[in-house]
Amino acid sequence: MKKILVLNGPNLNLLGKREPNIYGNNTLEYLIEHLQKVGTSYGVMIDAFQSNHEGDLIDQIHHAEEENYTGIILNPGAFTHYSYAIRDAIASIQVPVVEVHISNVHAREAFRRESVTAPVTVGQIVGFGFFGYELALKAVVEYIKRGD
Repeated sequence: MKKILVLNGPNLNLLGKREPNIYGNNTLEYLIEHLQKVGTSYGVMIDAFQSNHEGDLIDQIHHAEEENYTGIILNPGAFTHYSYAIRDAIASIQVPVVEVHISNVHAREAFRRESVTAPVTVGQIVGFGFFGYELALKAVVEYIKRGD
């Protein structure tokens, strides 16, 4: 069975509490449990990891190939806008990465509109709430299937 790694960056552990008007009322645990069920319908296993620490996320990206992940869904949180280290980690692996954001970052504060990580991913999905993760899963599964 193919394995997909779902990585969530800083403050996403506070989903359900943090700015519910932007991020909704559901928790990260709910999101991952739901995504695991959806993954089963695609014939993939979902592993998830969340950290508020940049280096921990980079380590997970680095180990993705040796752990035989066929794809990564990444919400880098605020690291999206300035982490060249995460950008370089993504660029250093062959595993396809889809960037996802719960809110429409392009309709928010100006600093959120630039992603330094998106140019090294296979695509970016923003603004669809938790459903964006399902879209990202479908996208990475189809990307892998096509062999792009």
